[in-house]
Amino acid sequence: MSSSPPTSTQASPSAMAPFSHASFTVLWLATVLSNVGTWMHDVGAGWLMSSMAPSPLMVALVQTATSLPLFLFALPAGALADILDKRKLLLSVQCVLAVTALSLGYVVYTGLITPTLLLLFTFVMGVGAALTAPAWQAIVPSLVPKPVLQQAVAINSVGINISRAIGPALGGLIIGISVAMPFFSNGLSFLMVILALLWWKPPQKPERLLPNEDLWGAVRAGVRYALHSAPLKATMARALGFFLFASAYWALLPLIARTVLKGDASLYGMMMGAVGVGAVSGAFIMPYFKAKLGADKLVALGTIGTASAMLILAAGFGHLVAIAVCLLAGVSWIFVLTSLNVSAQVALPEWVRARGLAIFVTVFFGAMSAGSIIWGQLSTKVGIPMALTIAACGALLAIPLTWRNKLQMGASLDLAPSMHWPEPVVEAQVNEDQGPVMITVEYLIDPAKGADFCRAAQDLRRHRQRDGAYAWGLFEDTAKPGRYLEYFLVQSWLEHLRQHHRATRADQDLQKNMLAFHIGEQPPLVEHFVAPKPVMPKGAKEST
Repeated sequence: MSSSPPTSTQASPSAMAPFSHASFTVLWLATVLSNVGTWMHDVGAGWLMSSMAPSPLMVALVQTATSLPLFLFALPAGALADILDKRKLLLSVQCVLAVTALSLGYVVYTGLITPTLLLLFTFVMGVGAALTAPAWQAIVPSLVPKPVLQQAVAINSVGINISRAIGPALGGLIIGISVAMPFFSNGLSFLMVILALLWWKPPQKPERLLPNEDLWGAVRAGVRYALHSAPLKATMARALGFFLFASAYWALLPLIARTVLKGDASLYGMMMGAVGVGAVSGAFIMPYFKAKLGADKLVALGTIGTASAMLILAAGFGHLVAIAVCLLAGVSWIFVLTSLNVSAQVALPEWVRARGLAIFVTVFFGAMSAGSIIWGQLSTKVGIPMALTIAACGALLAIPLTWRNKLQMGASLDLAPSMHWPEPVVEAQVNEDQGPVMITVEYLIDPAKGADFCRAAQDLRRHRQRDGAYAWGLFEDTAKPGRYLEYFLVQSWLEHLRQHHRATRADQDLQKNMLAFHIGEQPPLVEHFVAPKPVMPKGAKEST
């Protein structure tokens, strides 16, 4: 079976369809094993810190050292993944993580470990996870055809839940052999991913004709794209409306088990396990519900299920009911998380996919973190049951409030590069860094259709700004009604050349709609103006 990504669109719509593609299967198995190692590391690090420095603050700092890098580095990591070769980036970081994990195992084994060293090693591991997270998500569309992308994203979530169930248990067992064993095992698990990446042959991409973007320019371009992409903004609005409230049961679950249900650690473990089992089960039944309901109603159903779970947990009916409710919470979680992730995936063309997904991850973790703080503080004032009830009501209220933000709008768009913009006419040498650049397009429109043309131009405005323009305008000639001049400004000549490469087939269709209004015998006149280079005043001397 070939390891190259499939091009057929006739793939089975079943939940297991992604496993018919070798590239997806091999990388999925390798990442599951690696995630098992990561969970073993987490258990080992927490246990080790609790023995060296048993204060709650120091133990909590282990989790902080793991998650903080995702807040700090997700967007720059997305930019790197778009600028660099994703396979090479993943290979490089996995090698560093393998060395780091094995080094930590050695330091622990020799007894040289200290609380500060443990936090430092864990932070480095967190940075590595942050640097690779956008790239891992961005390569999924190259592993499976578009019709089974949702199933692939769901199965990736299943893999996370499988590793979450296996990793901590194995970590707890091998700690009895040696506290260094979880770290050595984690290091070896990265070697499996390295081998899988060495085996994988990603699809060939067109040769780059322009220089790579610099890091911070790429970050700005990613943020700009997100601000002007209607499908991605709609996805993030729905994500914010869900995760802000759904974070309540994740944040309060240990206290629900201990305080509301009067249980012990075993009850908490069973409740967490039930969430994982529910998520795995939900991935297999989700294609049926997706076909019946569509993405928007599926997310609404998952939100209702999450809210119902929180209300039942707040009532404290008993241990068995709580475990059953956690199954419902897991199913609901996978319904929502997968639908939102796919909506973000299909909203993004290749050139900005990793950055867009990094922004989605930032919104996800930001909403979860902010929500955890809010519900934790609120529960201390009004009690856990009331905090859960308020969160459940907020989640239900978010459904109608965010309903106009439709999901997976990008699924019907062809975001492949179109390269339909002709090369600009240049008579003199223009430096790549010269700018700003003003591009004008002259249209001749039937005055009776002027209002319709102006409305259609607003969609074009968003596309211009999304792909690089920092200013846009449309003017009508006072001396000749129906003669319109569109202008937009970009930072430099190189940035405008990048616009030529960023244009998609969906953009081409939009521009055809605009050209349908044009009644001139010749195509609309396109002109380019670049800011002249600064001229030194006569007699002035250049400073040194």
